[in-house]
Amino acid sequence: MRAFVVTDYAHPSKIPVTQDAPEPKAGPGQVLVDVYSAGLNYFDILQAQGKYQHQPPRPFVLGSELAGRVAADSPIPDGCPFRAGDRVFGAAQGAFAEKVAVNWEALVPLPDNMTYDQGAGLYVTWPTSYEALVGRAELKPGEWVLVTASAGGVGIAAVQLAKALGAKVIAAAGSQEKLDVSRQAGADYGVNYTQEGWQKDVLKITGGKGVDVIYDPVGLIRDSLKCIAWKGRAIVVGFAAGQIEKLALNLVLLKNISIVGIHWGAYTKIEPERVPVVWKELLDLFGSGRAKPIVYPQTFPLERTADGLVAIEQRKTWGKVIVHVREAAPMARL
Repeated sequence: MRAFVVTDYAHPSKIPVTQDAPEPKAGPGQVLVDVYSAGLNYFDILQAQGKYQHQPPRPFVLGSELAGRVAADSPIPDGCPFRAGDRVFGAAQGAFAEKVAVNWEALVPLPDNMTYDQGAGLYVTWPTSYEALVGRAELKPGEWVLVTASAGGVGIAAVQLAKALGAKVIAAAGSQEKLDVSRQAGADYGVNYTQEGWQKDVLKITGGKGVDVIYDPVGLIRDSLKCIAWKGRAIVVGFAAGQIEKLALNLVLLKNISIVGIHWGAYTKIEPERVPVVWKELLDLFGSGRAKPIVYPQTFPLERTADGLVAIEQRKTWGKVIVHVREAAPMARL
C-alpha cells in the first residue's frame, strides 16, 4: 500500500512516499480503517526528525489524525460498536497511509453532515481547544478571550468554540489575511501580533480591562500577560514558535492570575471519564451548526504530504490542512 514511511529520521521534505508498504495488522482491541483523509499537524514535522516526545520505533508510518471507513476485512473486537463500512474519524499512529490499525476506543462516528476532509481534522484540535476553554479556563459567557495564532488548526477551533460559548473573542495573528479568516470564523476583533505594542490595542478593545482568558498555542504567553485582566487565566497550549517560554512570576502574583496547561493526549490515561463527555458536547455543537470545521482550501494528495507539512512549517496555511488519501463519493448536501 502507499504510505509515508519514516525509516531514517529526516525532515519530511526528504522522505518519499513508499508505494509498497506492508498493510497493517489489527492487534487486540483494534479495527482496520480505510483512510480517506488525514490531518496534518506541526508535531508530524518533529516526529519525522526524531524530535517529538512520542517516537515509535522505526520504521513507522507518519501521521495521527484520520477519517475513513471501517475496512471490509477488519476484525470487530468484543465491545466495539463499529461495523464494516461505518464512517469514522479518530487518531492512530500511521494515518498517512491507505489503511491503518486503530484502537476502536480512539474512533468517533463521523457526523452525517461532515465530509472526510472535515472529519480528518477533528480528533486532536477540537477537544484540545474545548477542554482548554471549558475544563481548564472555566470560560464564562460574556468574558473576553484572546486567541493567538488564531487562524491555525487549534486556534481557529478555539475562536469558534469561544464564540459558541458566549465569549467575546479577540483574534491575534501575524497577517491581515489570517485575521480576516479569524473574523470569518467568528472573532469579534483582530490584532496583528507582529506589530509592536499590539497589547495596547487589546486593552483599548476591552475598555482597559484586558482579557479574561488567553489561549496560546504558539508561545506568546509572556507578551500576552501585558493585556490580561485581573484574575485572568492564561492557557499554555503549545510552543509552535519553537521556544519554551520563561515567565516572570511576579506578574502572576501582582495580577492575581492563573497559568494553566492543557495536554489533551494525557486524558485517555489519567482522566478517561472526561473524554466521552467532551466528545458528546462537541458533537452536539457540530450537530447544531454552532461550530463547523474549517479546512484549508488547498488539499494535498498523499504523495505531496511533505508539501503540506512544509506549508504549515512556513506559516502559509490557516485552518486544518488535509491530505487526500483516496477519493470518496461526493456528499449530496452539507
